[in-house]
Amino acid sequence: MKPQLLFLCTGNACRSQMAEGWARALLGDRFTVHSAGIRPHGVDPRAVAVMSEAGVDISRHRSKHLDELATVTFDIVVTVCDNAAGECPVYPGPVRRLHRAFDDPPRLAQGAATADQALLHYRRVRDEIRAFVTTLPGLLDELDRRGTGAPSPA
Repeated sequence: MKPQLLFLCTGNACRSQMAEGWARALLGDRFTVHSAGIRPHGVDPRAVAVMSEAGVDISRHRSKHLDELATVTFDIVVTVCDNAAGECPVYPGPVRRLHRAFDDPPRLAQGAATADQALLHYRRVRDEIRAFVTTLPGLLDELDRRGTGAPSPA
């Protein structure tokens, strides 16, 4: 059975959706991947668009509350925003928790003069999340070697 991996964010609208999409595309043979939010509010269409540009379809994803996944026993929980990290529940058992905060594309895009300028923020964060997801197996191996719930500081 593959380890259960959860990406958790506040709204499950953008960052955690991108992370789920990348992890399914890049690590789906190694993990069963989920995403959820503390206060979900719908998948951001601009996140869907920039992921599609990169060849990853998240158009069928939906925004989920963490409670909807209450029956899943997670092996790894990755919080992708500071708010979710602060509100993330305590999971029983040997759950490995990682935190990697990413900028919030919708908030950054608020000041953009054009739609194209707004998408630049989404693309940057999309690419940062992809880079993080590709390092995830190594980070988890480090956790296993150290026997801790968090990787050493970068």
